[in-house]
Amino acid sequence: MLKFLQSPRFEKLFFAGIVFVLAALALYDPFKQQSGIENVGWLLVWAAVLVFIQGFKRSSVKERNSAHISALITLILGFLLVNAEFFVNNAMYLFAAVLFGADAFRQLISFIKAKRNGKNYVPQLLAFIGNLGVLLALLFFRGRANEWILSLTGGLRIAGMGIEILSSRIGVMKEVGEDVIRALGLHDHPEILSIAKSIEDKELSRATADRGWIITFFLILFFIHLGRMGFDRSNSGMLSPFVALLGDMIIALIIAYAVLIPIQSTVRRVFRPFEKGIWTWILKQPAKERRGIFNPRRYAQGWMEYRIDKYIRLRKAGYSFKTAFRIGMQAGLPYAALLAAIIPVFGMSWYFDTENWASGIWDSWAAKRTDSWRTAMVRSIEEHPGANSFKIQPPGVNDNSTFSFLIIGDPGEGDASQYVLHDQIVTTAENEQVKFLVISSDVIYPDGAMKDYERNFWLPMKGIHKPVYAIPGNHDWYDALEGFAATFYDSASASKSMKARRASDLHITAAITEKIDHQIAEAARLRSLYQVPTGFQQAPYFQIQTKDFAFICVETGVLRKIDDLEMEWLKQSLEASRGKYIFVLLGHPFYATGEYQGNMNPDFAALHQLLRDHDVSIAMAGDTHDLEYYLEPLKGKDTGRVMQHFVNGGGGAYLSLGAALKPHDQMPEKIWAHYPAKVPIVDKIETNNNWLKRPAWIWTKKYNGWPFSAEWLSAAFDYNNAPFFQSFMEIEVNPSQNKIKLKAMGINGPLKWSDMEYSKGLKPSQLADDAAVEWEFPLKKK
Repeated sequence: MLKFLQSPRFEKLFFAGIVFVLAALALYDPFKQQSGIENVGWLLVWAAVLVFIQGFKRSSVKERNSAHISALITLILGFLLVNAEFFVNNAMYLFAAVLFGADAFRQLISFIKAKRNGKNYVPQLLAFIGNLGVLLALLFFRGRANEWILSLTGGLRIAGMGIEILSSRIGVMKEVGEDVIRALGLHDHPEILSIAKSIEDKELSRATADRGWIITFFLILFFIHLGRMGFDRSNSGMLSPFVALLGDMIIALIIAYAVLIPIQSTVRRVFRPFEKGIWTWILKQPAKERRGIFNPRRYAQGWMEYRIDKYIRLRKAGYSFKTAFRIGMQAGLPYAALLAAIIPVFGMSWYFDTENWASGIWDSWAAKRTDSWRTAMVRSIEEHPGANSFKIQPPGVNDNSTFSFLIIGDPGEGDASQYVLHDQIVTTAENEQVKFLVISSDVIYPDGAMKDYERNFWLPMKGIHKPVYAIPGNHDWYDALEGFAATFYDSASASKSMKARRASDLHITAAITEKIDHQIAEAARLRSLYQVPTGFQQAPYFQIQTKDFAFICVETGVLRKIDDLEMEWLKQSLEASRGKYIFVLLGHPFYATGEYQGNMNPDFAALHQLLRDHDVSIAMAGDTHDLEYYLEPLKGKDTGRVMQHFVNGGGGAYLSLGAALKPHDQMPEKIWAHYPAKVPIVDKIETNNNWLKRPAWIWTKKYNGWPFSAEWLSAAFDYNNAPFFQSFMEIEVNPSQNKIKLKAMGINGPLKWSDMEYSKGLKPSQLADDAAVEWEFPLKKK
């Protein structure tokens, strides 16, 4: 039995079995209630990784190359599906069609060669027909039912890879030294064969030392990440340093196999024709006579042996995944470590700082659980929330008095872009008319963890003495809302909610009682030290009501959707608010980056329609990091009805570029505005840009990031120096004058119309360009 478990046949069965399980999951996905092509994408990615690793075991170079090409195509297809939401229009399907077309062509060539050589050509023929069929289906349907097509064909592709594994021939590590010498045309020289054998033996003994060196590097990098990220007992706290280390390993392999080794291989290919001649010249002199200190053949031989050593190492990498990994780490890890050391110096980077890559893992993890978590947390406070549930009554807010409040979106990066707003927020909040503040979306980057609250919330908010409320963004859910609940809920509600959230996961995730108590106590300690009033909420959503004004805060999780319990609360709250001026603050905007976001998923579009049906006047949200405005005419009997849409997410995170770079004639509504305007933000980027980022900037500016959007690379151009274009808003409710006024604020006070970019007719003609940017609406209909 043990012999069978160690045999190549068992290895094939093991790899193929896992791949077939992945295929079954992909084929089943379209029938699930929460299906999505991103799920199939991840299954394709894992299948590609398995086939890539197993491909090293194939018996011939041709079979190894075929396996790796197939794995590469599958990997690219998987990443396309995982990142489908970032593609514009049907660009993702076009790229998928190109991939299937390329693979169809590859299989057609293989089919022709196999038939010509009298070999079995049926597998290649079937693969060609299958790829061609998918290609034609994608082109014919042009977006209709393409998700089903890609899900089903993705599953079939994975199954085909499993069949390929079963039918492959497994080889063993050959005498690579002999292969290298044969490739150089020097196999007739016994001395060179002996040298190659000696080098190969040294390589085997050196492998142990290399592994020790690599493990030491891993440990150093891990503890560097651990020191910078901390190590708490949450899921993100325990795993994030490991994810960062994994990111370093990926970067090392990319540097090695995409940059260093190709350059080295190119140089070797250039000099390879001369090597046989150099060896012939060296061997003309007997080995004993080459030992002299001043003998040039001695040094030439040393150099040529060094080159053979490199050839052997690379050839071994082609025979063994373990060797390929070791060589890749040895070549690329020092550069990855250098990158890990210097990237944080330049501020938060979502692309190159592996410590932030963990956020992508937690996004997927939290997205699947947010609705169940939220439901469990809210039910622990109130089993059936209704129209009067989760009402907050800030001091000084009543039916008759004028009051103002501030809304700050997406502040929590803890860098200069956040701190530059501090003085204006404090100054504005000190106005007696301002009664409270609300943070809308992403209070804390990157993972909402309690350990980051002091730097990213308490310090930037120091000096605020008005009550602070918040609705969480997707990043706040990455630690299961623990830091958020401890900070913004009252202590009793926080304790109940966090325990109920853990119970909903069958007690397998973080938030043990001791940890819950510690986080709540830590929030209380910081609240006392910084004197910033928080801890008034019972849920991630809430409402503030007066006789004429309804302010309803809706939490939209990670996937722009709400659970059934929140939906029922929202419907009842909206219904009870009929006749009032309804202002809804959400976690995600319906219009942003010059696009309609309701197409993200049907649940989000349905939420938008619900607000339309209940005569909501203003819908505001963070999540997108700038200030935008859109006027949406509402269809129906009353053709004069409109909904005002605001994006208010410029509170400190990197600036979004989508709206600034969007052509004016492609805006989703006729009336629009955005800050920053295109010219100043482009000038800032081009002033600070360097040659490394210039290709990405040309791609973003000239081609709008196609097939993605300009928004996709916004974080790459986050420069934490002046000029800054961060913003927030002040909302004034004035019952006596029957008006509600929204004031746009920047780092130096009220924004001016000259700071904005806007559609024709938005700014009243009587206003000067240096007038403050304000929107004013009647509180009651006359």
